[in-house]
Amino acid sequence: MKVLVYGAGQLAQMMYLAAAPLGVDVKAVDVSNREILHPVSKQKLELNLDYALADVDVVTAEFEHVPEELLSIAEESGKLSPNARSILTGADRVREKALLDSCGIPNAEYRIIRRFTELEDVIQSLGERVILKASRDGYDGYGQWRYQSPDDMEGIKTALASLDLDTVPIVAEKMVNFDREISLVGARTKDGKTACFDIAENLHHKGQLHVSIAPATHLSDALKAKAQEIFTAITNALDYVGVLAVELFQVGDSLLVNEIAPRVHNSGHWTQNGAETCQFEQHIRACLNFPLGAMHTNKVTAMINIIGCTSFSRDLISIPGCHLHWYGKEVREKRKMGHINVTAESYHELSNKLEQLMTYLPEPYFPKISGEIGRLRSI
Repeated sequence: MKVLVYGAGQLAQMMYLAAAPLGVDVKAVDVSNREILHPVSKQKLELNLDYALADVDVVTAEFEHVPEELLSIAEESGKLSPNARSILTGADRVREKALLDSCGIPNAEYRIIRRFTELEDVIQSLGERVILKASRDGYDGYGQWRYQSPDDMEGIKTALASLDLDTVPIVAEKMVNFDREISLVGARTKDGKTACFDIAENLHHKGQLHVSIAPATHLSDALKAKAQEIFTAITNALDYVGVLAVELFQVGDSLLVNEIAPRVHNSGHWTQNGAETCQFEQHIRACLNFPLGAMHTNKVTAMINIIGCTSFSRDLISIPGCHLHWYGKEVREKRKMGHINVTAESYHELSNKLEQLMTYLPEPYFPKISGEIGRLRSI
């Protein structure tokens, strides 16, 4: 069996590594130039896109921002999983909001800005604290602007003045006073069967995910059930096939959807070492219509992103249950270079291991770990 992945980054690399034991060959496409690459070595393969599409059983994507022409070609072949509608919905916040509203799924109060002249009225209608998000191409905090006082207005006007809001509208959301951010990663097969991993608790810094803890602490059965209902409603509405992530705000006993990701997701990386079947293998299984793997959580796990940093000791793998996943990229600011999974039998033991881990890491690049050490120790 063969799979072609639109995108040639770390997610395609991890799909390749998870698929190989199943006897599944994975190749990647650099969507900027249509070159076919080996997902790990990044070596260019002497194949053109037309041949690669004809040669594989399934086409999938590691990220949402794939040129629509490429999605159309794959959709016409009948091999694209998830379908083009799902990928385009994940790539466009306006479409995403429309999907959530059509399913009756709670999300932050919002307005769509299509004209620069609408900016002040929209912000005034939403209240004192508003986050403005580019409807496309925004991630890891990019393409976002925060309005928290009148002093912010001039900077926002300057940032938006040069944008074509008719082509790429702005989604203005009322800021949510949430208790925490959590995410549910799960899979759906072609015949509508779904299975989800335990919910992860996510800690962000400057718009980027830094740490995920799974299973999330102090999560009631009622909230778990609500998250499952949301996942099922979204995947059924999209006729989804593959792994999908749903990012959520917990507000008391309620859940609001922040965004969806129609792919394997950073907050699911913990499954590589903490679950019976990792998200990457599960995505391959679902897309190829293989039986889904067991999603039982084997260990309490912390996933720590390595961002813009190479100056740490590889001796950290001497810690029992500590696993390094390196992407092989050139370092630059805010770039995800790899991640670390730390597994333990309990939250208390995980706290102790994170304390050990920090002796190998430069603290300025890992600002969220110290706070988690004390919190997890108290559970």
